[in-house]
Amino acid sequence: MYTELRETATELAAVLWREHTVYRERGGGVVIRGEHVERWISLAPTGGRNQARLRAGRLLDGGTTAPARSEAVVDLSVGTAELAAVCRRLLADVAAAETRPPRARTERPAKGRVKDRGAAPRPPKRRHTGLASWAVLICVVGVVGFWAYDVFGG
Repeated sequence: MYTELRETATELAAVLWREHTVYRERGGGVVIRGEHVERWISLAPTGGRNQARLRAGRLLDGGTTAPARSEAVVDLSVGTAELAAVCRRLLADVAAAETRPPRARTERPAKGRVKDRGAAPRPPKRRHTGLASWAVLICVVGVVGFWAYDVFGG
């Protein structure tokens, strides 16, 4: 199965990208890396006869691969052009996932606390200087004062 995947991946890579690298992954599949477009495509065997799982994702800084953003199961008996069309669709899904704005986080109450929906909102807490900070500040001012008295005063 690996030989068939490797041949298919090599043909597919030539159709998709001029610059590419094809190599074997740990699970017995084949990866096509397009460094110039910062994308990758993986062909892995499924359990079915003459089928492969296509996955697509992007390359991160440093060349590591991000988790797959989209995937599909394809029949390898279709031609290279049809496989390329599926790959282009998966790559378009990856590109669309990048351009989507991140979902806004909803504010949730801390665990174990129930948010009172009827009460007026509390004002934000102000930062305050703790007792230990004041003690350190007074000691520093005292040391500087004794030094100034010793040098200039006496």
